[in-house]
Amino acid sequence: MSGRVFKVEPARQDVGMDLPEGLDWVRGSRPGRAWLTTLPTWLAECAERWSLRLGPPFRQAYASLALPADLPDGTSAVLKLQYPDEDSRHEPDALTHWDGDGAVRLLAHDPRRRALLVERCHPGTALHELPADRALDVMTGLLPRLWRPASAPFTPLAEEAAGWIDRMPHGWEAAGRPYEQRLLDAALTLLTDLVPSQGEQVLVNQDLHAGNVLAADREPWLVIDPKPLTGEREFSVVPMVRGRELGHSPVAVRHRLDRLTAELGLDRDRVRAWTIGHTLAWSIAEDVVFPHQIEVVRWLLDG
Repeated sequence: MSGRVFKVEPARQDVGMDLPEGLDWVRGSRPGRAWLTTLPTWLAECAERWSLRLGPPFRQAYASLALPADLPDGTSAVLKLQYPDEDSRHEPDALTHWDGDGAVRLLAHDPRRRALLVERCHPGTALHELPADRALDVMTGLLPRLWRPASAPFTPLAEEAAGWIDRMPHGWEAAGRPYEQRLLDAALTLLTDLVPSQGEQVLVNQDLHAGNVLAADREPWLVIDPKPLTGEREFSVVPMVRGRELGHSPVAVRHRLDRLTAELGLDRDRVRAWTIGHTLAWSIAEDVVFPHQIEVVRWLLDG
């Protein structure tokens, strides 16, 4: 348990399961199905432990079960039960590290159940509801605040990238070679060159796309759902460059690449290379193939 401790008597309640459509993908793997069987029990236990009154799950959730939660003292929060992947394991540590500066605050944490109670954003409008260039304005103001020096317990980008290099060929074969070998060869070469030549190491977020930045009342915009690593700044804009939320086309992807690198003073070639490598690494998960990720890699290689 970390963050605020709520000293209140637990309030028992029955908590039903209403799985968002965005989590349907987890049914396709054995670990996913095992996680789903635990959710009703863990959800009920968290509601009792923290005396929560829960609303229906957020429908847009994709990597966790997330529900609005009201506490006995009137605090408005979100309860998250994370899918047990390694990418999000240190989300509570990242939120603690930022301490509410540009990101939601962590209120409580149950490591065994991978459960987080976090600040709720009001009104909670996603950044992608803005016109694309206005959304990029927000990101160029927000990102430098998140680039804080960090070390343990966060995984170094170099270590994570070594895992991608090792797993990508096997995942590609197991998924039936869903894309051309030239994409795989290019991504492996780029990642191999990038890892040893990084700049200053700061806290970066593998999943900082325009759906994970929400309008709030405490600050105009706050980051949610980080998947943190320590790595060079160039890596931090990869999710914004590849993300579909602000437009999915060769022109849109290259525009985001150009604007973010120019206005944040980043090395464009390195951002492009990290985007190719990371996007292809994330194009297959639990035997599920994501064609839109593969398209981004083609556009950046061929453009």
